Amino acid sequence: MLTIEQIESACDASLQFDFSRHEIEAPELKLCCTYYPYGFPVEVKTNSNEVLEQFSQLWGRFTKMHDTKPLCTDVHVVDNDATDCPPAPSYRIMLPLLICVADVDNYGIIDLNSCRGKITVSRAALRYPLYSQYFLLGMAASGIATRYTTPIHAGCVALDGRGVLLCGDSGAGKSTLSYACASAGWTYLSDDATFLVNGGTDRLVTGNCHQVRFRPSAVELFPELQGLEVTPRAAGKPSIELPTAPMKYIERADTVRADFIVFLKRRDGAQARLVPYRKDVARQFMRQALYGLTESLALQYAAIERLLAADVFELTYSSLDAAIDRLQRLVRRGQ
Repeated sequence: MLTIEQIESACDASLQFDFSRHEIEAPELKLCCTYYPYGFPVEVKTNSNEVLEQFSQLWGRFTKMHDTKPLCTDVHVVDNDATDCPPAPSYRIMLPLLICVADVDNYGIIDLNSCRGKITVSRAALRYPLYSQYFLLGMAASGIATRYTTPIHAGCVALDGRGVLLCGDSGAGKSTLSYACASAGWTYLSDDATFLVNGGTDRLVTGNCHQVRFRPSAVELFPELQGLEVTPRAAGKPSIELPTAPMKYIERADTVRADFIVFLKRRDGAQARLVPYRKDVARQFMRQALYGLTESLALQYAAIERLLAADVFELTYSSLDAAIDRLQRLVRRGQ
């Protein structure tokens, strides 16, 4: 703020004042780029090329598949004196707002009604890409997981064009079985996060087929993972994360129709056994992670009901090979 004396001096010198922007306003956002996470358009405006680079790392491998209205997010980068990674943020839903706050320089607000967002991130946070992408920049896609799709905690693979959702609690083996199926000639769609496209009747699902993520213990199952770097996660347990593009032995797909839902029950020494499973449990398992506006939840609940028209099973297994054989018989013989 100028003092009265400074303003007097400037007026005496016939200097021009520019009060068009207040000092606490965010910087102008002159950079813009559109990305297509899971095939849906997300427009990002920012004042930092580094932000665009990180979005390219996050979503640059996806291509456009849907002509939905773009989700629009402004990302403001601010300078500060911090050098450490910011703390893990807290989340609050105050409908229609989704709010994420780590500290005074790292926070985001997404309006789930208009699907517009505002994110502020410090240059210090950008030095920790796992943190900035997981907690802050990824918020730009919140509208995809509320308005356009229904997120399912499941891996997904396909055989002969027929998709199989692999559901289960953390540690049930979704990622390892998805990768094992892909290595055995199945088509890979996702390891533990799949998105059911809202609307329609075809039970279309999509996922991140460009990456596969394992727990460090997976090296005991897959010798090709030996010696690979363990990535410290921004949240959750450490993992080994690999791009699938260099894996020429893996066929990938962006979308597939979900024809079977299989809940995994991994048990040491168990014989592979597939039995029909309860749809009421499957329904609540899928509903529990959903959030958003009443009308969005109604669309998602309807999408889950359409999905549950598929057959639902429980697979008890120990051996990956035996599990793959049992799933193959299910897909090809329907039993």
